[in-house]
Amino acid sequence: MGDIIISFANWIWGTPMLILLMGGGLILLFHSGFVPFRKIGHAISLLRGKYDDDLAPGQITSFQALSAAIAATVGLGNISGVAIAINMGGPGAIFWMWMSAFVGMATKYYSCSLAIMYRGTDSAGVVQGGPMYVIEEGMGKRFKFLSIIFSVAGVLGLLAIFQANQLSAVFRAVMLEPVGIESTESVRWIIGITMMVLVAFVILGGIKRIAAVASKLVPFMVALYFITVLIIVGKNFTEIPEMIWLIISDAFTGKAAAGGVVGAVIITGARRAAFSNEAGIGTAPMVHGASKNREPIREGLIAMLGPFIDTIVVCTLTALVIMVTGVWQSTEADGVRLTLNAFESALPGIGKYLLMAAVLIFALSTMFTYSYYGHKCFNYLFGAKRADFYNYFYLITIVAGAVASLEVVVSLVDGMYAVMAIPTMISTIYLAPRVKAAYKDYFHRMEAKQQR
Repeated sequence: MGDIIISFANWIWGTPMLILLMGGGLILLFHSGFVPFRKIGHAISLLRGKYDDDLAPGQITSFQALSAAIAATVGLGNISGVAIAINMGGPGAIFWMWMSAFVGMATKYYSCSLAIMYRGTDSAGVVQGGPMYVIEEGMGKRFKFLSIIFSVAGVLGLLAIFQANQLSAVFRAVMLEPVGIESTESVRWIIGITMMVLVAFVILGGIKRIAAVASKLVPFMVALYFITVLIIVGKNFTEIPEMIWLIISDAFTGKAAAGGVVGAVIITGARRAAFSNEAGIGTAPMVHGASKNREPIREGLIAMLGPFIDTIVVCTLTALVIMVTGVWQSTEADGVRLTLNAFESALPGIGKYLLMAAVLIFALSTMFTYSYYGHKCFNYLFGAKRADFYNYFYLITIVAGAVASLEVVVSLVDGMYAVMAIPTMISTIYLAPRVKAAYKDYFHRMEAKQQR
């Protein structure tokens, strides 16, 4: 079964998926008139709550929506995902992660604007957002099969198995192995069950509790990780220009990729970026669709900050730590263990504990938000009355993720992400002209208010 999952992920993440995500994102970037770059100042003003409307329909504020979305993206994709990218595609893969993030900003701007523009209601009459509702409400009932494809893939792809696997790995490496406790299967089961209990306490409280916890955890976890990484980068500041040049040059030579194929490096970068910032996958529109916002463009502008924070800032810092310490060339470790080696090499004695603290918060916060995403997909497929059953299925798979192999876990998530991206990108590109019309109307009204 594991071999089938790995083969499927490798097959679907070929050139067509690259064209769909990066090519589609590039089309949206040009179609928007480079809004992600021109309106980033206005997006920051929106994020500060300047235009919040507590009476607007929705369940959470825009800041909470972005916090929850970042809780899902700024996580282990930045810590172990970057390590996997460098291990598979060399430093050049990071460059293509950057490119994916820039076009991903446009994709998120459009997809999250549409999440407000075309909200639907579930079987309980609660206002909901996300690609499945965008497709049904914006494209029409005849395209509902795309909503079903997205939701089925979401139920399977938005499990917290990767986070459980990597959190279990770093806990064993830092806390158990140094004192002689072997990583037996029973130890992994105990770690998995403990994680399941911690996650259950939050996710069974619904989106409001998830958003409240995420809005407190995200700023703290980002600050902790940033400070640690900046200390390491600062200690090796003279090597940074060389590492940046290596990322750029390797992106076009592909020397570090297997067989020296540039295309393999591009696919690796795009694949890891999709897992890291989720632009084009359709997850962020689900949480942004629950925001208390009457203005679709405002929500889209706030959402587009996600890929920038996630990939351009956080992933780059992680990559620099791995590269300046040289562990990517001197060890065969992969995933979070490679990043762990880098932290311990740069900050002996304390580095591994700082990373473990960051991984703990990153992993748990991501698990909280992923449960909401999967819950919404299950709700769409089977109705609100049955949706809570998903939470129990989700919790059980956390234990399974803790004991499974990393390659199978990554491949299952990657494969389902690719399937989710197909209906998300089709609907986003199809409905893009309506977002552009809403953009013109929104800023026309904003300018008129300023002139009064």
